Amino acid sequence: MAVLALAYVLNQSGQTNTLGEFLAAAGGVFIFLSSILGWTGVAVTGSDTSSNALFGALQVETAARAGLDPVLLAAANSSGGVLGKMISPQNLAIAASAVGMAGREGDIFRRVVGWSLLLLLVMCVLVTLQGPPLLSWMVP
Repeated sequence: MAVLALAYVLNQSGQTNTLGEFLAAAGGVFIFLSSILGWTGVAVTGSDTSSNALFGALQVETAARAGLDPVLLAAANSSGGVLGKMISPQNLAIAASAVGMAGREGDIFRRVVGWSLLLLLVMCVLVTLQGPPLLSWMVP
């Protein structure tokens, strides 16, 4: 609930616009970083919905100011977020208790963090290739 409240305050107060203007200075490089922002949001909040509420408008604002495709960056935020789900503390606790490994969340984290980072890298490269005309046909 606190994350959604923060997202509402950021969006309504204009802070998202200011951050978007700042991040737009990265230009085309932001396409690569877009999935990482979604990944970080879900890793911290544990929820793709919360991450999208927090960073979705930021992604769209940054895209508009940098001349990038807002649909691509919004999708990258959500897709990167899915990859952050496996290292979210809330999800690690649920997984550990579900398989009888309560108290061993760190063991699960160490086994999945490498996969999460590898898949995030693949996602960043895929999104970067979808920006220019090379794979732009994949984004409606």
